[in-house]
Amino acid sequence: MDTLKQMLDQLQTVANTPAQQLDHLVKSGKKVVGCFPEYTPDEIVYAAGLVPFGIWGQEGREITEAKKYFPPFYCALALSSLEMGLDTVLNKLSAVIIPSLCDTLKCLGQNWKTGVPQVPFIQLVHPQNRETAAGIDFLTAQYKKIAEQLTAISGIPVTDEGLAEAIERYNQHRAALRAFSLAAAKYPHIFTPALRNAVIKSGYFMDVVEHTRRVWDIVTLANQQPLEAWHGHKVVITGIIADSPALLQIFADNQMAIVADEVAHESRRFRQDVPEDSCPWRAMARQIAELKGCSLLFDVKKTRGSVLAEMVREHHADGVVYLLTKFCDPEEFDAPVIKKYLDREGIPSIIIEIDQQTKTYEQARTALQTFADVLSVK
Repeated sequence: MDTLKQMLDQLQTVANTPAQQLDHLVKSGKKVVGCFPEYTPDEIVYAAGLVPFGIWGQEGREITEAKKYFPPFYCALALSSLEMGLDTVLNKLSAVIIPSLCDTLKCLGQNWKTGVPQVPFIQLVHPQNRETAAGIDFLTAQYKKIAEQLTAISGIPVTDEGLAEAIERYNQHRAALRAFSLAAAKYPHIFTPALRNAVIKSGYFMDVVEHTRRVWDIVTLANQQPLEAWHGHKVVITGIIADSPALLQIFADNQMAIVADEVAHESRRFRQDVPEDSCPWRAMARQIAELKGCSLLFDVKKTRGSVLAEMVREHHADGVVYLLTKFCDPEEFDAPVIKKYLDREGIPSIIIEIDQQTKTYEQARTALQTFADVLSVK
């Protein structure tokens, strides 16, 4: 068996080279479907004999063509994702699934259909009233419609049995990632913020069974290591995405270990399993209905604050860092509500604005240094 360092290096390479991973999948004879944020039904893609491939933009990518479709002051995640489609980087995809959970994603889907016609666009509409019986029925129908579109690409019908098997594999994957998240919290001297991110991120670009096996191998070897006292700070992060090597290095420089997260790109996608149900389609719809804490899903009680507070207490964290995606209206609406909740709970928190087009994070560095000082005297 490879050493722990070798395993981590391998997944770090996968996370850093998505274009090469896509090329490898296609050359191996597989058809790949791009899955955009958030909550694309990977299980259905998998059950249709296709490979789901996460598309979450690209930090530092120069935006030229996408500015013809979006104003420059727009969510960089959408801008860079569309830019990759317009400059043909994603031509090897057999299709893309783009949800319409916010105004930005609605526009992204329509602009993709116009600007990247060579890669078919599959729309996914989530119900606003997702917790009602009607909302679950609506999303179930959406999933069946998407399955038909995917079958037209692969030639493999999505059966109840095939979907149930896919759900089981993805639930196993979620369990492995939850175990990894706990291991990373126990061994912050091994799993830097960047390494923690890389292990999770690499799963977007690999076969789910292969990634599950590798993650369990990492967890097994990590849990054999001696525990060491952590003399830095422990924080919980939240937001849409934290996939920035420069920003994660600032956490490391300030001795901030990420012991848990409520981030869409990371733990939110594996925090809870698809529940058991006699109908696998309905089971997937129920998972969305039961999910708490997301700014893009209607949540009248704004439960994200309580979710974060529970994480802080469970992991004995010192505070919360809210990574606020620039020009993201749902996140900007949530931020003051969550900040007020955490203040009432006596949990230190800070809001850091992030943007995939940002070249340097010097303002964030200063803010996190100050926050580290605050946590030191708490």
